[in-house]
This record gives sequence, structure tokens and C-alpha cells, in this order.
Amino acid sequence: MEELKVLNIGQKVLDFELDAYFPEKKDFGKIKFSEVFKKGKWLILFFYPADYTFVCPTELADIGEKYSQLKEEGAELVSVSTDTHYVHYAWQASEKMLSAIKYPMAADPTHIVSKTFGVYDEASGLALRGTFIIDPDGKLLASEVNYYPVGRNAEELFRKFKAFKFVREHPAQVCPAKWQFGEKTLTPGKDLVGKVGDNLQ
Repeated sequence: MEELKVLNIGQKVLDFELDAYFPEKKDFGKIKFSEVFKKGKWLILFFYPADYTFVCPTELADIGEKYSQLKEEGAELVSVSTDTHYVHYAWQASEKMLSAIKYPMAADPTHIVSKTFGVYDEASGLALRGTFIIDPDGKLLASEVNYYPVGRNAEELFRKFKAFKFVREHPAQVCPAKWQFGEKTLTPGKDLVGKVGDNLQ
């Protein structure tokens, strides 16, 4: 079997199709990446180690609180683990922290997607805590990968997504550290060299 190549920042993602559980519909279905992009949407993939674990429900509940805002901004959020979609269904039904989530919960039991995004841990057979922001052209723009014991912050993910969306819409500008929507951006050029601080005051 040909060895899978890990996707790098700036590259175009492959067109995967995954089985998923849709809590909002209380039903199973498919998530196909190309269908998301055809609608002109961003795709945010939220990998986590496993259902019925401990940090994971806190993360999925946290990102669930941002789901409606992400959708309003033109993004589709999909959580992914190596469990099957049937296990997602049972876990979401039994774990109180997950009762309000509405985003699709995709299954990667073959590990192909986890390996492609570089989050598959051979030792455990699980996915690390990986978050990936993909633009409507299918280009991977941002990745964050955490080891098992520490959960992520949905507020920071939303901030980064908003920044990438802003610079896509305003390609001559860049966003400085800690940038929040509505704050000042920078326009690279010779007049800015050595004077970044002056331009942010």
C-alpha cells in the first residue's frame, strides 16, 4: 500500500467523504469535503482522541458554543475521531455535556484522514487534539496539535478563523498578534519596515 503523505500548511486538502452522526437531525449521513467547498464555505476540522473520555467532552462542548457563530461567518465545523459514527451517536446521547451540540461528528475508523492531517498516534491508535482551518478553495491555512492531557480554547480558534477570513477578503493587509475583529491591521510595504510599532499606535 502506498504511504500516505501528510498534508502541509498551504497545500490543498484531498476530497474525503466520512460517515457522520448529525446531532441536530438525530440521524446518520455523510460529510464530503468538496460539497462544503462548493457552497463557498470554510471547513474547520476538530480532531479529538476518543468518545467516552474525559477532556474530550469539555472540548466538544466548548467548540459547540461557537458553532452558530462559525456558521454565521460561513464555516462548517466537523469533529473527527477514530470512533465509528454509531459510537458518536451513543456518546452524544448519554453525555450531558454534549446534549446541546449541533455540528456533525465524523468517523475515521480507518485512520486515513487522521494520518493525512498528521494527528494519528500509532502507539495508541487514536487521534491527537488537532484543529485545522481550511479556506473555501480547500487550502489548509492553520493547524494546531495538542497532546492528550490539555484541552483547546474555542475562543482562540474563532479569533484565528476571523483573522484568516479578514485577510482573505483584504489580501493587502495582515493581522498582528492578538488581533480581534475591528482592530487595526497592517499593510506591508517599505514604509512599514522598522516602524510596525508606530503604525499600531
